[in-house]
Amino acid sequence: MEPLRLKANYRCVPSLQQFYTGGPYAVSSDGSFIASACADSIKIVDSANSSIRSTLDGDSESVTALALSPDDKLLFSSSHSRQIRVWDLSTLKCVRSWKGHDGPVMSMACHPSGGLLATGGADRKVLVWDVDGGFCTHFFKGHGGVVSCVMFHPDPKKQLLFSGSDDGGDNATIRVWDVSKTKKKNCIATLDNHRSAVTSIAVSEDGWTLLSAGRDKVVTLWDLHDYSNKKTVITNEAVEAVCVVGAGSPFASSLDSYRQRAKKLAGSQSFYFVTVGERGIVRIWSSESSVCMFEQEASDVTANIDEEGSRRGFTSAVTIASDQGLICVTADQQFLFYSLNLTEELLKLNLTKRLVGYNEEVVDMKFIGDDEKFLALATNLEQIRVYDLASMSCSYVLAGHTEIVLCLDTCVSSSGKSLIVTGSKDNSVRLWESESKSCIGIGIGHMGAVGAVAFSKRKQDFFVSGSSDHTLKVWSLDGLSDNLTVPINLKAKAVVAAHDKDINSVAVAPNDSLVCSGSQDRTACVWRLPDLVSVVVFKGHKRGIWSVEFSPVDQCVITASGDKTIRIWAISDGSCLKTFEGHTSSVLRALFVTRGTQIVSSGADGLVKLWTVKTNECVATYDNHEDKVWALAVSRKTEMLATGGSDALVNLWFDSTAADKEEAFHKEEIGVLKGQELENAVADADYSKAIRIAFELRKPHRLYALLSELCRKQGAEDHVDKALEALGDEELRTLFSYVREWNTKPKFCYVSQFVLFRVFNIFPPTEIVQMKGIGELLEGLIPYSQRHFGRIDRLVRSTFLLDYILSGMSVIDPETQQPEPKAEFLLQSEIDNPDEEQGINENDHTQENAPSKKRKSNKPRQGSHKKVKDVAYNKVESVKLKA
Repeated sequence: MEPLRLKANYRCVPSLQQFYTGGPYAVSSDGSFIASACADSIKIVDSANSSIRSTLDGDSESVTALALSPDDKLLFSSSHSRQIRVWDLSTLKCVRSWKGHDGPVMSMACHPSGGLLATGGADRKVLVWDVDGGFCTHFFKGHGGVVSCVMFHPDPKKQLLFSGSDDGGDNATIRVWDVSKTKKKNCIATLDNHRSAVTSIAVSEDGWTLLSAGRDKVVTLWDLHDYSNKKTVITNEAVEAVCVVGAGSPFASSLDSYRQRAKKLAGSQSFYFVTVGERGIVRIWSSESSVCMFEQEASDVTANIDEEGSRRGFTSAVTIASDQGLICVTADQQFLFYSLNLTEELLKLNLTKRLVGYNEEVVDMKFIGDDEKFLALATNLEQIRVYDLASMSCSYVLAGHTEIVLCLDTCVSSSGKSLIVTGSKDNSVRLWESESKSCIGIGIGHMGAVGAVAFSKRKQDFFVSGSSDHTLKVWSLDGLSDNLTVPINLKAKAVVAAHDKDINSVAVAPNDSLVCSGSQDRTACVWRLPDLVSVVVFKGHKRGIWSVEFSPVDQCVITASGDKTIRIWAISDGSCLKTFEGHTSSVLRALFVTRGTQIVSSGADGLVKLWTVKTNECVATYDNHEDKVWALAVSRKTEMLATGGSDALVNLWFDSTAADKEEAFHKEEIGVLKGQELENAVADADYSKAIRIAFELRKPHRLYALLSELCRKQGAEDHVDKALEALGDEELRTLFSYVREWNTKPKFCYVSQFVLFRVFNIFPPTEIVQMKGIGELLEGLIPYSQRHFGRIDRLVRSTFLLDYILSGMSVIDPETQQPEPKAEFLLQSEIDNPDEEQGINENDHTQENAPSKKRKSNKPRQGSHKKVKDVAYNKVESVKLKA
């Protein structure tokens, strides 16, 4: 057995994120990415694995229209604010924006040349804009209602624009506009055949047939030679989208082969088109015979009922120019990718991929199968969605419950089949087989919503369910066979009134001898199987219990409660062995990992925590969710984690302990080598290299020491300039952050100001301002720099006062104009009165030697001394007069 290694860290990989909340979307020409509206933002999604490439933040208003340029480099968007924006997808920046409509823009389309943009709004207007200039080139009026769709003619030489609207009542029109500058009459024709809103328009590949679809359950084919009604196809369903099948596409090839085998020759002008609508099925039609060539047998969509009571299956569809096939969008925010194949003289529509844009609230999840390559999710829906972990696309959907599914569990039967059991608000439990994707058993008997289910661990011959009717039931799996065509009725082997309130969680012991139940009545009970005899009751939690789980190695149970704590209980006597505190809100899930030595928990605070049982220590805390984390699943083999919650986000967590240790060792090794290289560069007085290495090691203190040492040397500017010139934008930004910190302290400000001076000498201010995040750094530099310069100015002014004081104290000789004559006068006075001068000196000497008891006693003597000096100078002047 491998030695037990405690986990220290998990690496989070966001796998399923919300990227589409309904409404407008745009698919790239090659189908590689999708631009979709997600509330007030726009998500650029990779269609291969549904990962979000980038996010474009809007103006806090819901997005109403989206369109891509023909080269997929520009994205056009509009929201309820009526602002039309042009986004550059390479830089993810808004290039330009403008307003023009009096109401929200409901549809938009780009000209095949990419130079014009047409918009249709709720104000009944159709406007054409110059993309580069952002000005209106054409202003079309005439519709009597909301313009629901606009489209340029795919041939750039034919300057035609089509727009459809709902004019109210039983009237809906399509108008053809001339966008060339040669024609004076703008509206060429008005096509009136629909009696309900026009939802979609398309043009055939030859460019001479216009197709229009509406909610009046018909598709109309118009001849663009004379704008007459060529044909009306009755679809018997409200059509949401019509798409023309390209002549060279796999769809067309399969249809041509099918027609040849059926000995139905197609006309030279015939083509195929696809319709989708409220029934949620795909149908392919021939333009020549107006008959349905193919109709999907069963819908892959659960048709929704909108507020008006009408069904809504598909809401839109688009064909991809390459061999991607057909993309259909459902009312529950799913993107379905289809391909058409011909097998044994039958056409078959294959669902190749399903991307779910919005999962709502994830309430439970489990890994499926021995290889655990699939993940089953229970959301606020009646279906179970099963995801492929490799591509994170929804592989299939298990539909059968009539109410929201609240819980699920998975196992691998003795025959090797992967089984799924689900509990729902419809008071029933259902057993599913993942390979056949069908329901094989139904258990009816609970009088309330089933909130917890759990399979047996060893024999997989029964499962347990707990309900809001306070009862616990054990269901037998006897009677299951391989060739079931209809679900069997599951039978309950044992029933017990387990709690006084709703049962939130159940768990089966590893040896199938015990079952534990946790309830809102703040207790957890252990029952002996198969008769459900009470063994022990765990009391101590102050709030309801949300999760229970048996230890895989010890005779104990872990419980998670709404009182923010996790407890481990002994089965033998029902005592509490350990209590884990750390969550700031209710703990919703707690599971054992690392062979029972560690615990992973999730809570209503959006946190996921990793605990060590022996030390009661929280090893790591992860904040990768924005709301309650209801669901937590652990892989049996790799102990990979999966979490989901109210934020509609599913995260996968991988154990990165070994990788982190290896990375830390590698970084330490590199750090030691770089540190030695730094010391060698300093010893060789190669300061440019030393500064560069200090940057690489991210050692601001060592960098300051180098710059401080350089400031004291001659020619420091050359070394500093040479090192700064080699810095990139990111390193320069890091330098500004260091300088900002140094500049806050008067002790370090001289070095920071020196570095700033050299930086602004080397790099132009225009280049510095364009750096990302530089504004915040400069805002932190300015006030402290002003404070430092103010202090220096005050010090300079103080030096003038000091000079004045020292001059007055004769410490500094005053500057005189004629020092030599003055010296001669003093010498002459000394000659004329030697005794008097000697007496003065002696008097001064005695005054210096005599200690003064009081300071004020010196003042008269100092005054007399000054008077004597004055007399001496007067005498000098008198001597000068006598002379």
